Amino acid sequence: MEKIGSGIYWGRVIHQRIKPKHHKLVYKVFSFLVDLDELANLSTKFILFSYNAPSLFSIYDRDHGDGRSLRVWVESILEDSNLSKSADRILMLGYPRIFGYVFNPLTAFFCYNSDGRLGAIVYEVHNTHKERHWYVLPVDKDNVKLIKQTCSKEFYVSPFLPMDCIYAFKVLPPNKTVKITINERDTDGPVLSAAFTGMRSPFNSFGLIKAALLYPFMTLKVIVGIHFEALILFLKRVPYFPHKAKDC
Repeated sequence: MEKIGSGIYWGRVIHQRIKPKHHKLVYKVFSFLVDLDELANLSTKFILFSYNAPSLFSIYDRDHGDGRSLRVWVESILEDSNLSKSADRILMLGYPRIFGYVFNPLTAFFCYNSDGRLGAIVYEVHNTHKERHWYVLPVDKDNVKLIKQTCSKEFYVSPFLPMDCIYAFKVLPPNKTVKITINERDTDGPVLSAAFTGMRSPFNSFGLIKAALLYPFMTLKVIVGIHFEALILFLKRVPYFPHKAKDC
């Protein structure tokens, strides 16, 4: 099985609300795919990228999980889910800090067994209340090309989405392309479809410079866009669901 290492994926995010009012948004983004075991070396090799230190692009342990080392944290939650065999290699797909700021609505951790097979995916979700939650889902060994997973919604994300929902994931794992689709449904059927699709390029100085030139304020744009779209939904009179703090 081909070994995929760190890279940059260029693509777009699509959100399409199905009910009670139709609403769609599309925006261009890039995501870093980083092998957690390569983070220190990437930080040393590229002046525009750093790990747990300031730079144009940076990744910090404290922006994810429980604040421990990313690898230590992912290993621990895999072990809690009886998936410790899937911690041989861990690839993280998500946004870096840009000029020190990041908001990651979704970060995916692709967790591989020693034989190179994808054994689990960790989906880490952030909301605008500075809370985070993660879903640890096994990967069916007979279904690794197009991965299908489901779980109950356990974490408040949007004031315009109910909590009593089911997530259905469809994933093309990182290779030349990557795609993550999340279909959310309630007891009456589909509510929302969200997807990221990206094309891979190497993680190198050229790619970092390109990202800086094309998307210098991408992470700021993400949080501004979330609030702008919330205003549009409010004006459309989409039902509102008040926030309740995440249980510790």
